[in-house]
Amino acid sequence: MNASQLKDRIRAAIVTPDAKRDYVQGLFGRIAGRYDLTNDVMSAGLHRRWKRLVVGLADIRPQHVVLDLAAGTGDLALRIARRRRDAARGRRSETTAAAGGLLIAGDLTIEMMRQGATRAGAGKLSWLGCDAMSLPLADASVDRVVIGYGLRNFPDLELSIGEIRRVMRPGGRLVSLDFGRAEPEWLDRAYMGYLEVSTSAAGWLLHRDVESYRYIPESLRMYPAQRGVTALMQREGFVRCGSVDLLFGTMAVNFGDLPE
Repeated sequence: MNASQLKDRIRAAIVTPDAKRDYVQGLFGRIAGRYDLTNDVMSAGLHRRWKRLVVGLADIRPQHVVLDLAAGTGDLALRIARRRRDAARGRRSETTAAAGGLLIAGDLTIEMMRQGATRAGAGKLSWLGCDAMSLPLADASVDRVVIGYGLRNFPDLELSIGEIRRVMRPGGRLVSLDFGRAEPEWLDRAYMGYLEVSTSAAGWLLHRDVESYRYIPESLRMYPAQRGVTALMQREGFVRCGSVDLLFGTMAVNFGDLPE
């Protein structure tokens, strides 16, 4: 299969919400075993710094119920759990540590959560199989939602952001890290070309499957990126929305609050 045929195959597989849901679930099921390694390789370890930024912007308090949505192996939730543990130790208060709010790691793909359940500290999390388009959570039950490389994978982005809004309490905050689109246009064209080559190479080297990461640039072409996500969050009722560009906008963190 040549590059053009591969593009057409992936685009056809994610053109409708139902098709994209099945494609994404199958894709991440196949790569779950090396997902964390791949993040380190493809970002040269920078994703760790970016995820620290996500956790910092989320402004999580000890009592907050936090949902790490599209959690994968629970990387963001585990970072939050460690931060809570360290903060409790600093206060020398076992009572404060025990009173920490619920940490939920929710994902569509069971293989990713199984991989995450083997990680140190995974027992501190509540693992939840869930579809972002129909979250199995009560209205106004979550204080913070954090997402690492998930928004772009949601089959229906508008519906999913609406679901996040439904389960979030007044004053809640959403913070998301994902691929972005660079500016100016010439840089974005170069970036997308680089992604096509680098994701093909990573897929072959790590999984013997060129397609596994070529999904990234094709999904990014169908994603509104940081500016579009900000506008969509505003339409869904979030306020104080914005984004932080990273690496010339090739990565970005979006954030926004629900009114009190």
